[in-house]
Amino acid sequence: MSKDSKVHSSLLPRQFEAPKLNGVVETALYVGDLPQARQFYEAVLGLKAITGDERFCAFDVAGDHVLLLFQRGASAQPISMPGGTIPPHDGHGTEHLGFQIATDQLRAWEDWLARRRVAIESRVTWERGGTSLYFRDPDGHLLELLTPGVWETY
Repeated sequence: MSKDSKVHSSLLPRQFEAPKLNGVVETALYVGDLPQARQFYEAVLGLKAITGDERFCAFDVAGDHVLLLFQRGASAQPISMPGGTIPPHDGHGTEHLGFQIATDQLRAWEDWLARRRVAIESRVTWERGGTSLYFRDPDGHLLELLTPGVWETY
């Protein structure tokens, strides 16, 4: 966000509230080798690609979320589409993404990852009763599988 577009909450009268958000639809990660990343997310996480090209791949996640993998640097310029222009975006470094799983699927996921030689980097049991498994994708992004009870809202 540019400094010109920042709006500080202290500048807004209290009667103004943001319109309601209904959820997160898209999450994006930026990868160095898109074909390798696509293969990992299909083979290890069982995601189904719904569209893509040499610049990106979009996956369906549980029927109501989209995970976007972008070839790093390939979206650094505006993309003209028939319906408008997508502003430039890109990312560097390792990022974090969490996927929700059912508690009774935790052991199955541990076994699944082990059979695919994906090392579980850490396991955390949270005070609300949930569990997180942490592991990495080929680009070093930290992926997390979360059972209910990790967050107040989950």
